[in-house]
Amino acid sequence: MKKFIEDFKKFALKGNVIDMAVGVVVGGAFSKIVTSLVNDIIMPFFSLLTKSVKFTDLKLVMRPAELNEAGEVITAEAAILYGNFLQNIIDFLLIALSIFFCIRLVTKMGEKMRKKEEEAPAEEPAPAAPPAPTSEELLTEIRDLLKANAEKAEYNKRQAPAHSEAGSFFL
Repeated sequence: MKKFIEDFKKFALKGNVIDMAVGVVVGGAFSKIVTSLVNDIIMPFFSLLTKSVKFTDLKLVMRPAELNEAGEVITAEAAILYGNFLQNIIDFLLIALSIFFCIRLVTKMGEKMRKKEEEAPAEEPAPAAPPAPTSEELLTEIRDLLKANAEKAEYNKRQAPAHSEAGSFFL
């Protein structure tokens, strides 16, 4: 049971599942908007064409309802409610069409963004650092520095005044 819970947590916390859940919620809200568009705006025009008061009332009665003398239904009518079916088909087609346009719009925007990225001038690469000196070059430089220091010490030794023993106490 513990492994099952751990596996479920891994599954539920994946980004794809959360994205899917958001999509379902947004899709439900979008479906309500399209259904309202169909029922409240488009279907009244179809009702005018069919000369029906309400499009969903269209039906093919196979057996009429039987009523008693008081007007109560004894046997319900048997009818094919094709108006409601047609309304659901139109509803589906409008939802599919709107999703198609949304996906097409997003795809076009993505293509434009990619084109802008491709057209953007490429950044110039930073100048390359000079290559590191080789071991031979380092050893040669060290030798030259030691030689220069030795020559400087020799020069300073020659330039120093000669001291007599009597005058050495001043140093």
